[in-house]
Amino acid sequence: MNRAFSRKKDKTWMHAPEALSKHFIPYNAKFLGSTEVEQPKGTEVVRDAVRKLKFARHIKKSEGQKIPKVELQISIYGVKILEPKTKEVQHNCQLHRISFCADDKTDKRIFTFICKDSESNKHLCYVFDSEKCAEEITLTIGQAFDLAYRKFLESGGKDVETRKQIAGLQKRIQDLETENMELKNKVQDLENQLRITQVSAPPAGSMTPKSPSTDIFDMIPFSPISHQSSMPTRNGTQPPPVPSRSTEIKRDLFGAEPFDPFNCGAADFPPDIQSKLDEMQEGFKMGLTLEGTVFCLDPLDSRC
Repeated sequence: MNRAFSRKKDKTWMHAPEALSKHFIPYNAKFLGSTEVEQPKGTEVVRDAVRKLKFARHIKKSEGQKIPKVELQISIYGVKILEPKTKEVQHNCQLHRISFCADDKTDKRIFTFICKDSESNKHLCYVFDSEKCAEEITLTIGQAFDLAYRKFLESGGKDVETRKQIAGLQKRIQDLETENMELKNKVQDLENQLRITQVSAPPAGSMTPKSPSTDIFDMIPFSPISHQSSMPTRNGTQPPPVPSRSTEIKRDLFGAEPFDPFNCGAADFPPDIQSKLDEMQEGFKMGLTLEGTVFCLDPLDSRC
């Protein structure tokens, strides 16, 4: 982590840790846009991106379009880019995906950061223009990254392997419970079939009864013994139907609900926890590089 903040190690952080851990720090800026870059780090990488977006902004400005204003909300959970009036979130950049952040040493307004997109996995460079706050915003992102990394370690980032094993065991328990329930259903079906067979089958050693003969009035003579299948039970009612299996939530032998990969509580671990934790661990391990560089290389770059 020390190498990630080599430029700023001689400076103190801008805010109290609680401000970024429990709340967020807001900043107003103009958003020049974002563009894909080939590398997650590098001064030349962001310099080319800044010049590209500035040139595109000059063209739009000549057509009468203004640079859109945004609100940045920086916390240990990421950097949110919102529309100032409606507070609609336009971009949500998680801190472990931000790998590079730089401000302009000569302009004091331009700053940029590189973030890996969560859907496409492409590296995107975001460029902003903030009135004399570029370096402060860069430092704030660096402080939030440092706090988020510490929180990740304290909350179990060191026990990634243990969490993976727990997730695997919970998945195995779910599979065994499903298999056990299928076997119980098969046993129940076999018991039902056996009961039906015993009721309908004639007594052992008896012959299949023939059609009863009729008397002179063409009526079946009275017989004190009725067919077994038509006899009621001792209380005069038919046997109750076989109860169906309960559709309520099943519980394991410990009284806990089975692991549901699509409905996890705060203490549960979804099946994709391995990839999620690996991603966070890899992002934090890469570190966040903070640099001060010079973006304004010619008169065209001097103003947006």
